[in-house]
Amino acid sequence: MLLAVVVKPKSAKSVVEGLRIDDAGRRELVCRVTQAPEGGSATRAACALVARSLGVPKSAVRCVRGATSRHKQFEVDCAPERVEDWLATL
Repeated sequence: MLLAVVVKPKSAKSVVEGLRIDDAGRRELVCRVTQAPEGGSATRAACALVARSLGVPKSAVRCVRGATSRHKQFEVDCAPERVEDWLATL
């Protein structure tokens, strides 16, 4: 399942902040991570944060678009219902 994500690096703590609607009306997951946006560390931290929040291995979440942008698209390798259920709790 593809998941639109906004990553906010250099935050005080790493946390999934919730969902927001972007300018085009699409749903985006907002993640704050403590890592700086250097060398892909913020992207890796966001992938790990999403995986931990979903209860799946880190290898089940990968960035497929936007590696150097704050707006990313993650591919999550688990049942879409599991992701939708988790998003509904945010």
